[in-house]
Amino acid sequence: MIPQPPRAGSFLSLGPGGFHRISFTDWGEQKRRKATVCVHGLTRTSRDFDVIADALSKDGRVVSVDVAGRGASDWLSDPAHYSYPNYMNDMSGLMAHIGAERVDWIGTSMGGIIGMLLAATPGTPIRKLVVNDIGPLIAKEALVRICHYVGAAPSFQDVEAVEAYLREVHAPFGDLSDEQWRHLAVTSSLPNGEGGYKLHYDPDIASVFCSGPIEDVDLWDVWDRIECPTLVLRGEHSDLLSVATAEEMSKRGPKADVVTIPNCGHAPALMDPDQIKIVQDWLAQ
Repeated sequence: MIPQPPRAGSFLSLGPGGFHRISFTDWGEQKRRKATVCVHGLTRTSRDFDVIADALSKDGRVVSVDVAGRGASDWLSDPAHYSYPNYMNDMSGLMAHIGAERVDWIGTSMGGIIGMLLAATPGTPIRKLVVNDIGPLIAKEALVRICHYVGAAPSFQDVEAVEAYLREVHAPFGDLSDEQWRHLAVTSSLPNGEGGYKLHYDPDIASVFCSGPIEDVDLWDVWDRIECPTLVLRGEHSDLLSVATAEEMSKRGPKADVVTIPNCGHAPALMDPDQIKIVQDWLAQ
């Protein structure tokens, strides 16, 4: 049975469009000055981490955050503000709010990019960085695939229809159980006010991500500034993190430890006990 978060929290963050509320789930001992922060992918929510957060909370505090425009966090009035500088500011506010002077960071896809940017910043509070299926070089072909669905605002008759949609769009997550797919469907959808359901994110997050010509993303200069210990997880069939890029990540910058996760693509769901153990053991080193 998938565990439920013991606590929910939120705080006000200030961005270029004014204040907005950032929400998070909170696991484990709150008094510690170190925490593990989990940040999801582009269209996902904090609840993707319920299984791994519960496991990691046995050893300390774990906070999983809804990035602005997703989950329980506020949508932004100006879509142009869905940007990495603003996400970094929100995450800085999160760490200040929970009183964590040092954090371990687990970031899936977009959450991994936010983690890389923060880890490369002078004076970073990130102690250890786990990057889940993303790297400093992202091919435009993969970005085009994502743009085909991220800006859509589909409606669904019921949660079963949401689940069927997620099973198709996120099939690369791997061999999830029926319970896990249902969990993702329930936690990443909400009533649309018309008797059906919609996905729990602002479709306008795509306006910046997919506007203009789509080109390769090159963040090697960011990667080369990272100094903290880093673990890279790569889905065996990933189209966002190539074998060549993952190998290069092990040779430059933080010279990351790289682990390939079998039987999945972009991105490993981190719900499987074997995947969780990889992260647990590495963080405990």
